[in-house]
Amino acid sequence: MDFQTTGLPVDFIEAGGNVSAAANVAFLEGPAASAEGLVYFSDIANSRIMVLEIESGDCQIWKTASGCANGLLFDADGRLLVCEGDNWPPHTGNRCVSRIDVKTGRREVLSERYEGARHNAPNDIAARKNGQIFFTDPCYGDRSQMELDHDSVYRIDTNEIVTRIITQPEIQRPNGIALSPDEKTLYLVDSCPIVGGNRKIWAFDLSDDGQVGNQRCVVDFAPGRGGDGMAVDVEGNLYIAAGIARPRGEHETTDVPPGIWIFTPKGEMQGRIPIPEDVLTNVTFGGDDLRTLFIAAGKTLFQTRMKTPGYLVHRSP
Repeated sequence: MDFQTTGLPVDFIEAGGNVSAAANVAFLEGPAASAEGLVYFSDIANSRIMVLEIESGDCQIWKTASGCANGLLFDADGRLLVCEGDNWPPHTGNRCVSRIDVKTGRREVLSERYEGARHNAPNDIAARKNGQIFFTDPCYGDRSQMELDHDSVYRIDTNEIVTRIITQPEIQRPNGIALSPDEKTLYLVDSCPIVGGNRKIWAFDLSDDGQVGNQRCVVDFAPGRGGDGMAVDVEGNLYIAAGIARPRGEHETTDVPPGIWIFTPKGEMQGRIPIPEDVLTNVTFGGDDLRTLFIAAGKTLFQTRMKTPGYLVHRSP
């Protein structure tokens, strides 16, 4: 019996009857590794934050009613930064950026409006040693709920002033964000889910006071599914969650297979770590030596070991 070449049971399947997802019971995002050997990650579909104990493999619910938490990151002081989005029906997310003391559970809202209008759906976040925070605020899905007329990137200064630093037409739909280890370069995923939309990874020079300039394209994944989240190692290489096995519409193709794509800061491809699940969303480093790569994809949190340690702002010298 030849199992390798057996075709579809055409006598049983209705014409045009393609297999598709009937329900999503989990959609993982935003892994963030603490210095205490824990990995926090978002389950957007259930509006909760999970926590994994790396050594034992024990996984528990850490926070329910998370406000549709998406991207997560620990700041330089070890506090958990949370992008509380609004990507999932029934669209009851908090549409803000918050900060949580994981020891006490105390939560404070850092930004929920810009010029009087609610944010779209904060997606991903990066932080500097000096306390500056950078976050993306796209709107994926129902854009009729937008109060702003733009998808942008913002900076939160230590005095809590929020400044819009990147917006249209320089970019289309900002998603993942990361900083180089020397904090002089800001990397941005620009992934616009329309035919012909951007599938680019941009780099910007970042000044000491948080201004951006010298925009350039590091990677262009078009016409495939572009990047979502990304991480950097101590040498500045980019680890980008990108690609798809089953396109979700005419706006993307299978040209970019799913995986973690590694590029140098100059955009030189170093290879792909294949991940057997759609949709890859985000990635981070963790573990005692920061050489374990944690990857959020679909309903699964994957891990793999790397030779080069990752860079995390709360664990840097």
